[in-house]
Amino acid sequence: MLVSLSVDAAVRRMGNAVAFAVVCAVVCAGVGLAANASAQENPSSAANPFYGSVTVQMVTDEPLRLSLDDAVRRGLDTNLGLKQAEDAEKSIHGERNQALQQFLPTITLDGNAGYHMYNLETEGFTPGLITKILPFLPPGLNLSGLSFITRAEVAQGQLHYDQTLFSGPVIAGWKAAGAAARSAHFAKMSARGEVVQQVAGAYLRAIAAASEVDDAKAREETDRVAYVHAHEAHIAGTEANLDELRARVEYQTEQQARIAAENDYQKDLILLKREIGIDPGQKIVLTDRAPYSDLAAQTPEEVRAIAYKNRQDYQNLINQVEELKAVHEAYRAQRLPTLSFHGYYGVTQVASIGSHGDFAAVGELKFPIFREVGLRGDMDASRAQWQSAQDQLDDLRDHIDEQVRSALLDVATDKRLVDVARSNVELATRELSDEAQRVDAGVDDTLPLTVAQASLASAQNQFVESLYQYNYSKLLLARAAGVLETQYRDYLGR
Repeated sequence: MLVSLSVDAAVRRMGNAVAFAVVCAVVCAGVGLAANASAQENPSSAANPFYGSVTVQMVTDEPLRLSLDDAVRRGLDTNLGLKQAEDAEKSIHGERNQALQQFLPTITLDGNAGYHMYNLETEGFTPGLITKILPFLPPGLNLSGLSFITRAEVAQGQLHYDQTLFSGPVIAGWKAAGAAARSAHFAKMSARGEVVQQVAGAYLRAIAAASEVDDAKAREETDRVAYVHAHEAHIAGTEANLDELRARVEYQTEQQARIAAENDYQKDLILLKREIGIDPGQKIVLTDRAPYSDLAAQTPEEVRAIAYKNRQDYQNLINQVEELKAVHEAYRAQRLPTLSFHGYYGVTQVASIGSHGDFAAVGELKFPIFREVGLRGDMDASRAQWQSAQDQLDDLRDHIDEQVRSALLDVATDKRLVDVARSNVELATRELSDEAQRVDAGVDDTLPLTVAQASLASAQNQFVESLYQYNYSKLLLARAAGVLETQYRDYLGR
């Protein structure tokens, strides 16, 4: 966290506007940490809110056809991590409006009416006082029945006006509040990029898992045919029972691999559904296949320049630095005088007497005289927090450069792996075609043909896996450049 000052201390020392800025620094830092949380081995929304969502659709019997664009749109609408970032931004905007009230006049109206009883003796009107003033009263006035307990119906109304005319901490606190609001906005935008990366990555992973299921089925079919041949050969007496047992073990091993692949695929679908607000029990069908497109060559300097302009976490931290700088200025401004105005106008009506008005207009000027040690302590602490945020900003610049260069290397490497995998698919396709011709000519039986089919399925699966890794590397490059939400289609070549 960038700020360690307690909220209570901030309220006690500087008032609502600056205390709000301190709170915002903590909130925005928390949102930023959530947006940059890394994936867990067993992801859950408890560890990372971006693995959860707000479910908005009931389960239906009809399978839901889901494209990559649909998945991203649903994720932006329902993802839990993004919802939390949006709620944090709304909360900060609400608190910012409260800070704005420090500049505006506060006008309140209060009134009351009631039946009052007064004891005049408690106010100093004692019998001795009456005796002293009796000579000044008209002759013949009889005060023997005078009661010192009086009763009256009283109604009162007052209109109060309060406004701070000048306050250095309030002005600096308002600047900090503006920076905090901008920081919260960029934290939300960073969360949107995280959602796109999580959802697109989960969708591509599910596509790759589906290909692994197809590959496992093809290998299982190859071993099933081999087992059938071994069984028939054993019955015919041309092969030993051990060969049949070996073929059966290999067949059942591939059955286990196929079952495990299907299980992994279903779990990948469940994770995808949890991230985009679809009930885990809803059946879905992925309509997009693994996209492929070459990415235009870019230099690290070009991508880095784009990242400094578009990275939301970078802009978020810039505004946090501005916010903490304003907080430091607010602490410094505590040495300045504070000028405020207070006033009211009221009316009091007593039933037996009538009504009369009263008012007050008070200007108040306050300035510290003997608080230098505390003021210096506040300034030193806020300067340290400001400097810490500045250091983090400098480190983030270097980190962005590192991420951009690493992402470009991964994209280039994965592109070469895709080319090799595509070549393997072409070779396996030629092998299958040649083997089909040999079977048609009666040179070979169906077992070599089944093996060739399994080889092609394996090559296709490796191609899909390499495509997944290549596409995911391009997503990471787009995220490093800060353009993932707006340009993920271009990077994937869709």
